Amino acid sequence: MTAKTRIVALLLTLLVVGSMGVGARCLSATSARCTPSTLFGGGPALDVPYAETRTEAVEKMLDMANIAPGDRVIDLGTGDGRMLLQAAARGAGGLGVDIDPVLVASANASAERQGVADRVTFRTQDLFDTPLADADVVTMFLLPEINLKLRPRLLRELRPGARVVSHAFTMGDWRPDRAERVGGSRLYLWVIPADVSGAWRLRDARGERALVLDQTFQTFSGTSGESAVFDGRVDGERVAFTLREGDRSLRYEGRVDGGIIAGNEPHAWTATR
Repeated sequence: MTAKTRIVALLLTLLVVGSMGVGARCLSATSARCTPSTLFGGGPALDVPYAETRTEAVEKMLDMANIAPGDRVIDLGTGDGRMLLQAAARGAGGLGVDIDPVLVASANASAERQGVADRVTFRTQDLFDTPLADADVVTMFLLPEINLKLRPRLLRELRPGARVVSHAFTMGDWRPDRAERVGGSRLYLWVIPADVSGAWRLRDARGERALVLDQTFQTFSGTSGESAVFDGRVDGERVAFTLREGDRSLRYEGRVDGGIIAGNEPHAWTATR
């Protein structure tokens, strides 16, 4: 082996060892990368490698979330900020968080250049420490285990009707309300369901009776006396179910407002906790 060959081999070895030292966190099946400071400068340990989302996938995710002027978007693992910047172009505002300070600085600079810095902010922050309650939309391109770790907080903190859009990965057994594919990208949407589980008092033209609901994410079943509740679904604040009494089935559709569900279609009814 010549001296030149030995030098090349040594450099390759150092590169491989260096990659192992950062846990290969800058590598993934997508076009993932890290900033030089993260890779070589003792930067933060990343839960998720930074992977760029293509423009067409960004646009589709925002379409799925039905982004509107005035919406507040929180982008978890924002990277270079492209998701939130494009949301700002549609009139939305919000916050992008990432643990990589170089990417965050770049995103803030882009917001200044594009004239949207008054509506969007990028912050160096752990996504698990980011409050979510004021978001209308949460966007993410993370990993399956991170999605599952975030799932209880999304359901607990976000208001009913808030939207969650994920690039590439699902939420385990919480089935998406909508799924799309753009090129090689799989995109998923969830609408946060109101909590309707537990005991209610149902009132309609037939009188008053107990209603007990057992909810799993956006679906539910239950009982009302000896009658069965089936086809139960929650879409944000909207609720619909069928109550079967013997050979007769009655459909109920309404809207949740705290401890009250009220409906007029196809007939007037209310339920209170």
